[in-house]
Formats: sequence, structure tokens, C-alpha cells
Amino acid sequence: MTKHIFIAGPCVIESMELLDTVAQKLVDINKQLGTEIIFKASFDKANRTSIHSFRGPGLDKGLQMLSDIKSRYGLRLLTDIHESCQAAPVGEVVDVIQIPAFLCRQTDLLTAAAKTGKIINIKKAQFLSGCDMRYPVEKARESGANEVWLTERGNCFGYNNLVVDFRNIDDMKAFTPTVIMDCTHSVQRPGGADGKTGGDRRFVPSMALAAKAFGATGWFFEVHPTPDKGLSDAANMLELDHLASTIRSLMD
Repeated sequence: MTKHIFIAGPCVIESMELLDTVAQKLVDINKQLGTEIIFKASFDKANRTSIHSFRGPGLDKGLQMLSDIKSRYGLRLLTDIHESCQAAPVGEVVDVIQIPAFLCRQTDLLTAAAKTGKIINIKKAQFLSGCDMRYPVEKARESGANEVWLTERGNCFGYNNLVVDFRNIDDMKAFTPTVIMDCTHSVQRPGGADGKTGGDRRFVPSMALAAKAFGATGWFFEVHPTPDKGLSDAANMLELDHLASTIRSLMD
């Protein structure tokens, strides 16, 4: 039986203080619930709606900050890459390399990530069905990836909204035993907040439970101690203090 996977962390690296706060909370939850939450944060948000939006500290500084978190707290790490040249240095630091949804068909990106030997988590594009994800998985595996995960994050039909077809979870399990539900990006309203992405975090716990009913084997949560003050994805991030109860409901 596939062990349930939990991934959590802030959308973007805002400061070392934020990373420490979130990491310590994840360590506490792991002790309480017997979980092994993977710590997630992005060193660069290259796909922000506006050119004026905060992107993060960049590759070199961001990887050093993530490495410090791993050393201090012993947490496994996940971060995303946007360019092929980032794969090798990122692979030296993290345990899981994530391919952003918009880029999941980029052959060179998938190939470079696969060659690192790390776990590859490919997020399903907002414009693809679950069945379409067979081909990104094949690209990664045929390029040397030993373990490939897929993540559901909703579909976009325009009009600044996302719709989740939970049947995608079962469809994607035909290609990999590990299918993760991105519970926070799925409640986004892309570009729907005057030059930035909006969302509604109220629905995050329900998204998680619905995905469990459809057979998800993992859950992804972007979290923040004060989400409304977050510098990216503020509207859809889950409050850090609500993470433990949300995970507990999935383990019951």
C-alpha cells in the first residue's frame, strides 16, 4: 500500500524567519501525528501575473536557505524549477523536484530534472486532462527518473477560475501509484485579483477530503502563519495553525 504523502510550506521564500517558523511547525506536526511532511518553498516564482510581483530570492540564495532548513530541521525538501539549467543545482539540495503545471510538457525541463536522479513531481497543467499526463510521465521515465509523482490542481476554462474534476486522480493512477492533490492551488482564481491571483482558502479542507474519497495518495498545502500578508498566493494559502487538524482529518 502506498504511504500517504504530505507536502507543505510557503508559496515563496519570503525570509529566513518565515522558513524557520513553518519548518518548526512541520516538525511539531510530524511528532504529533507520526507523519513525514515534505517542506516546500519556491526560490523563484517565475510565472507571477504581474512583472511587479514579488518573485523570491533567486536560485543561489534560495537554495542556501533551503539547505539551511534541511540541516536545522531534518526535513525533506521540495522546490520547483522553471529552466533546464536549474535542475542540476536544485538536485544537489532537494529530495523532490517539482515541474510547474504550465511547464509540464516542456521536454527539456523534464529530461533535465529526470537526470538528477531525484523524485520528480509533475503538476498537471490547467489545460490538460488526467489521461494526457501519460506523456510527461513517459518523458521523465525514459530520461532516467526512477520515481515520478503526478499532482492534480484543477482545470481552467478562462474567466479567472479553476474547476477540479476529481476523476483525474483515478485516471492518473494508471501511470503512477503516487497522485497528489494540490489543495491550495486548486482554489485559486488565476489573475482574478487586479493583477494578481485571488482565491478562497475556505474550500481547502473540502478539496482535501474529496481527493481522499477519489483515491489520492498525497496532499499538497501551501501554508503561511499570516496568509493575507503573504507575498504570493495570499488568498488561497492555508493558515499554518490549521494544517495539523486538516492532516489529522485525512488520517482518520
